[in-house]
Amino acid sequence: MTPFTPFASLAGGILLGLSAVLVMALFGRIAGISGITTGAVPGRRDNWSWRIAFVGGLVAAPLLILSVTGEPVQQTVPGNLVAMAIAGLLVGFGTITGSGCTSGHGVCGLARLSTRSLASVVTFMIFAAATVFVLRHLV
Repeated sequence: MTPFTPFASLAGGILLGLSAVLVMALFGRIAGISGITTGAVPGRRDNWSWRIAFVGGLVAAPLLILSVTGEPVQQTVPGNLVAMAIAGLLVGFGTITGSGCTSGHGVCGLARLSTRSLASVVTFMIFAAATVFVLRHLV
């Protein structure tokens, strides 16, 4: 069971929202992780340096938590590497097909009242609920 962490969740939500607003205000771009990481490859898009800094922040954050608290960030990952690889490929396919990822559509797109993002969020939430149901109750 996942522990209830309202303060950490609130802080994380505030930081996520702040980063989305800053990326939009400073660079005029949506803070979707799939677009940021794809554009972080040199030569792929203009202004890749801020994308490298954003991805670097994602990597540095757990290290900062470790240095401040003395404890590593707790993360549970399934041991089935084949299933994880298939899931990763499906997520990648979904981000290409849906023209963005959950963070781009769910955080930024909905905030901009984008109908395309609303359709994407409804679609991935339905499939997420169905996946959880199948994995927990049928498999």
